[in-house]
Amino acid sequence: MNINLSNFNMKSLVKEAGSTISRVVQLTEEKLGTTERTEYDIHFQNLAERADVTKSWTEKIVRDAESVLIPNPQNRVEDYIFEKIEKSKPKRLSNLEHLALDMIEAGGDFGQDMPYGQALIKVGQAEQKLGQCEHDFIATSGICFTQPLRKFLEGEMKTISKERGLLETKRLDLDACKNRVKKARSMLGQQSAERDLRVAQAEFDRQSEITKLLLDGISTSQASHLRHLHAFIQTQVRYYKQCGDVMDQLQRELAKMQPAKPRLRINSEDVDGPPSIASAHSCDSDTSSIALAKAIDSDFDYDNGQDIDIESGFKSIDIGPVKALTHLLEDFEIEFDTSAISTVIFVTECSPVNEDYMYGKQGLMKGLVPRAFVEMLDEEQKVDF
Repeated sequence: MNINLSNFNMKSLVKEAGSTISRVVQLTEEKLGTTERTEYDIHFQNLAERADVTKSWTEKIVRDAESVLIPNPQNRVEDYIFEKIEKSKPKRLSNLEHLALDMIEAGGDFGQDMPYGQALIKVGQAEQKLGQCEHDFIATSGICFTQPLRKFLEGEMKTISKERGLLETKRLDLDACKNRVKKARSMLGQQSAERDLRVAQAEFDRQSEITKLLLDGISTSQASHLRHLHAFIQTQVRYYKQCGDVMDQLQRELAKMQPAKPRLRINSEDVDGPPSIASAHSCDSDTSSIALAKAIDSDFDYDNGQDIDIESGFKSIDIGPVKALTHLLEDFEIEFDTSAISTVIFVTECSPVNEDYMYGKQGLMKGLVPRAFVEMLDEEQKVDF
């Protein structure tokens, strides 16, 4: 092993070792409370405290933001490693994209000509769009928010921490010199200690001013952080708007795929109406022509699905404090045997009130009836029945 002794300065090494030992001694005596220490002024202490708070909360915000953007901690660590070695991050599918692929594949297996298969494919394609929106949101948020904050922590805050550490070293040197001046016994030792004290005081003052300037710069950095925060919010607004547009389009497409026939809710089940079972009566053409669809009579055995004998006419059924006789205004398709029918049902408001449906009952049959398909009977019409 070759050692270049030409650049080796033993005197400088001994001096540095002596300074280090004096700092350790000074720090130990301060911890024990056996010596005095130079205190920083109030303004500097306030700046230092604000810097510590800024560093702490910025680290938490960056960490939390990255957790929101990339929930999987393993993926975050992997991205961090690739970023440090200056390689492109691996492309991975999000949970939404995994769901989309499975839905599309399942829809193809179930049959693209089947309603459920078609719906799965439509939803899968929408989930793919949401996944792409998510990728764009993560990338843009990293560029406009998390990366600038992390750069601040790794750049400016590290510089401030380094300069504060150097200032603390200068303070220890200054206090050590003050103690040597107090302990000097000879005139020559006194003069040497005072000269070292003046040098230490000048270096401490110089380093203190440098550190203050850096600490004052945090205000400017926070103004920059505010701009990054606004950019992040704009990115979020754009992301959620894109997701909303995708879901609105999906909802419209699914609505077009639904059957055109009206649906009736009977005994808590939605059923499609079979071919029209239009009936029968019509009113005076001067008022309005009303096709009365016929509701199930109470003698229909719904549970067993069997037809039994029925009586003609109408029956009044008490179904609560508020009841009404109604005509059904349109042909309404319902899924059951239509051999037992009458022309009037009783309806009440749903709980909670529904703007589109009312709760109807006739005998053992009950369910939701669209408001648009019914007409309330007045008192004179009720007497007729």
